[in-house]
Amino acid sequence: MDENILSLIAIFGLLILSGFFSGSETALTAVSRAVMHQMEQDGSHRARLVNRLLATRDRLLGGLLLGNNLVNILASSLATSVLIGMFGDTGVVYATAAMTVVLVLFGEVLPKTYAIYHANRVALLAAAPVSIVVLVLTPFVRAIEVVVRLVFRLFGASYAASVTPEAAMMELRGAIEVHAGEEEVREERRMLRSILELADVEVGEVMTHRRNAVTIDAGQPTSAIVDQVVGSTYTRLPLWKDDPDNIVGVIHVKDMLRAVRGHEGGLDELNVAELASPPWFIPDSTTLLEQLRAFRQRREHFALVVDEYGSLMGVVTLEDILEEIVGDIADEHDNAVAGVRPQSDGSFIVDGSVTIRDLNREFEWRLPDEEATTIAGLVLHESRQIPDVGQVFRFHGFRFEIARRQRNQITSIRITPPTGE
Repeated sequence: MDENILSLIAIFGLLILSGFFSGSETALTAVSRAVMHQMEQDGSHRARLVNRLLATRDRLLGGLLLGNNLVNILASSLATSVLIGMFGDTGVVYATAAMTVVLVLFGEVLPKTYAIYHANRVALLAAAPVSIVVLVLTPFVRAIEVVVRLVFRLFGASYAASVTPEAAMMELRGAIEVHAGEEEVREERRMLRSILELADVEVGEVMTHRRNAVTIDAGQPTSAIVDQVVGSTYTRLPLWKDDPDNIVGVIHVKDMLRAVRGHEGGLDELNVAELASPPWFIPDSTTLLEQLRAFRQRREHFALVVDEYGSLMGVVTLEDILEEIVGDIADEHDNAVAGVRPQSDGSFIVDGSVTIRDLNREFEWRLPDEEATTIAGLVLHESRQIPDVGQVFRFHGFRFEIARRQRNQITSIRITPPTGE
């Protein structure tokens, strides 16, 4: 009887070890490497142990699985021995049934369920003992590694795959989308998405179109140019000569005011063209990431966008790129533009010039922006026609009703998102 009690105590201890191995395996597999890395940078010794274990993941898994199987087999053997002594050969059946239920419930399901929901906490607590177990079982684990490598090589399978930049970016995007339902981090989520998309968005999608850009005819009298510059809401203005496409320079308001203040004599004697800096032309296919780097290298904030034929398309500034990350930046001199007006029925009245990216970012929609930049362009692309006022289309689950049209340009659209958006 005393031997049976000791065996039961041993079985109980082995079940605790089985739960420990199972929970540790799950926690260290599901742990957030980003969180552990940051905690290690902050000086956490336990996080450093976790990262060391994850650096040799194959050895870690081998040690945990080996330890788990050892304790499970030993617990089952002891239970079989005890029950055979109590019930004879029938004890084998009782031991098999009992240990299956006990091991599955207390050695697998319960510890793994807890560990999957508290992966970081469990990983930090288990890091030190798991490191000792892996160290003790290293000779056996290395032998297992050799066998595993041989089997992989025999079947032509890859034993370890390197992480590509594309996979890393996909993982970052996935990590952001995991928290898509949490309103507390909505703004941070928008900015992180925009940062990751800088290399996929071209300046042609965020520039100020030439139709809306303010340019100045350099052939005018200087007094007229000064009036236009001072009356503008912009600090940098392109100068053109003879033809609006012939940009000869970019004038900065500070340079002009400084020259006007120091000039003696008539204002029209001042040569504005000499105050302008050389224009910087960039192709419309330049990505925002490339242009951001170029702005930093050249220490400039303003560039002129041209198409493949060299025709002026618009202007792009450093502020345009920053607004793609943090949203609209309005100051006391910006003109207020009402682009989106929510309606009581859940729809939105949207100006045709509003970009798809702004709508997706503001309302977390998933409208495609590969073929069109503005919402009007999307309707034109999908409908394959110039629609009439009142015409209704349904694309990508959304309802689009043409509210206003000026000649061939769609100026206002009523958008009704899918139910639940």
